[in-house]
Amino acid sequence: MFALSFFQNKQFLPMLGLDLSATSARLVELSMRKSGRLVLERSATLRLENVPSAAGLADNFDQTVFDVRRLIKKSRTTTKNVAMALPPTAVMTKIITLPKGKSEAAFEVLVEQEATRFVPYPLDEANLDYRVIGPSLGSPHLLDVHLAVSRREKVQDVSELAEAAGLNLVILDVSSYASRAAMKRLVDDQFGLASVKLVALVELGAQTTNVRVMQNDAVLYDRDQPFGGVQLTQLIAERYHLSLEEAETRKRSSDLPKDYEALVLAPFVEHLAVEINRALAFFFAHTAFRSIDAVMLAGGSASLPGLQAAVEACALCPCFLVNPFEGMLMSEGVRLRNAKLQAPAFLTACGLALRRFSQ
Repeated sequence: MFALSFFQNKQFLPMLGLDLSATSARLVELSMRKSGRLVLERSATLRLENVPSAAGLADNFDQTVFDVRRLIKKSRTTTKNVAMALPPTAVMTKIITLPKGKSEAAFEVLVEQEATRFVPYPLDEANLDYRVIGPSLGSPHLLDVHLAVSRREKVQDVSELAEAAGLNLVILDVSSYASRAAMKRLVDDQFGLASVKLVALVELGAQTTNVRVMQNDAVLYDRDQPFGGVQLTQLIAERYHLSLEEAETRKRSSDLPKDYEALVLAPFVEHLAVEINRALAFFFAHTAFRSIDAVMLAGGSASLPGLQAAVEACALCPCFLVNPFEGMLMSEGVRLRNAKLQAPAFLTACGLALRRFSQ
């Protein structure tokens, strides 16, 4: 587990996970029974009217706040504590090695000294956090430490957004770490804690697709591919002479001509499967591995008809849709059918909310 700030309250209070992706906002509320069972209290998604830019929220702050408030209202949650995330591009991370036996104050000084070696800007302009992993392999007198640094303005953007939306930001994570945490829970349940199986997590975003190969909690390969759901929207717009906004709306509502599946969707799905397999081939070419045990599909486009079968045919291994709610209890307010259909898109939001219960 790794986050930029930590929430230490040990009571069984609910937590929100809020994921602001390229085109959508997704909210998950989780709680935990005293028995240790997780409960999905509610989930909701909303298309963003003004997409947050990679550079920050300053240019569209008010609109994003408005959208988040709409999402909160739509979800009907009364919970205020929220976990949010920065994109991986906004956070520098590094494993450093430090000596054991230091006081907390002395240890923090050493962490800052190490940070100055690789951070290309002054530390007084940064937010820094770290987590002790444990004894360094082969050097029991040393500790491996996971260090994360982000520009202070990036952290402030998210904090101010949460406050303006009426939320209390208690955890700020990295989006890829959040999805990894949610995925680890599923892999542990699927294969067992002692497993050494290789799993490829494919997160299909709007503009990019991330392919990550994991062995237990270790990431062996992490690659972004420049394709995603927006490309399907563009194909729809071109084929049926629609604006991009109208094409996106009709794609989401499945309001498209009869020839859509054969002429647009099927070729696009095949293209996705080939690109995913190409990323895996790159992994095989640069490692000693020649196969993986499963592909897990997540993200807004993961549920496209035919994609699961197409990936299985290309990758020659089982392919599953990620359901981050697997094994959870469902509250009465959850629409089970919607939760199941949309589940792959909630991996990051679910991982964020899970941070509350994995401290």
